[in-house]
Amino acid sequence: MRHGLNKDLGFTDADRIENIRRVGEVAKLMTDAGLIVITAFISPFRSERQMVRDMMAPGEFVEVFVDTPLSVAEERDVKGLYAKARSGQLKNFTGIDSPYEAPETPEIHIDTTAMQCCIESVGAEPEFRSLARSARQCKITQLSPGIIEQRY
Repeated sequence: MRHGLNKDLGFTDADRIENIRRVGEVAKLMTDAGLIVITAFISPFRSERQMVRDMMAPGEFVEVFVDTPLSVAEERDVKGLYAKARSGQLKNFTGIDSPYEAPETPEIHIDTTAMQCCIESVGAEPEFRSLARSARQCKITQLSPGIIEQRY
C-alpha cells in the first residue's frame, strides 16, 4: 500500500489516519465483492480502527492485536529502525515520538512474549473453531461460553 495507493503519504498523524482510511476502503470493496480480506498494518489510533470497523458489516471486522512490548520490539529490530528513531534520524516513529493506542478489546490478542494467543468472544463462530483446530501444537481451553484460550 505504501508503495502504490498510499505512496503520497508520510508518517504524520494525519497521514497515518488517511493510510488506515484508504486501507479500510479497499478492504470494504473487497469484502463487498465476497472476498475474505486479511490486512496487517500498524494502526496506532483507536479511533481509526473503530472507523474501519464501522465501515464493515457486523462480524466482518476482527481486530487482532499482536502485542509486543516496545523494549522487545527494539531487541528484535534487525533493521535498526528504533535506534534511528531514538537518535532523531526517523521522525514520527510509532512508540518513540508518535503515540500508539493499544486496543482495549480486540477479538484476538497475541502476546508475542509468551507465545500464547487468546481468542475472545469468537468461540461460537465456526470459521474460528476450524482455524483453531488447524493450529499445530495448540492447546485450546474453553474458559467460559464464547471465550476460548489457545496456548502454543
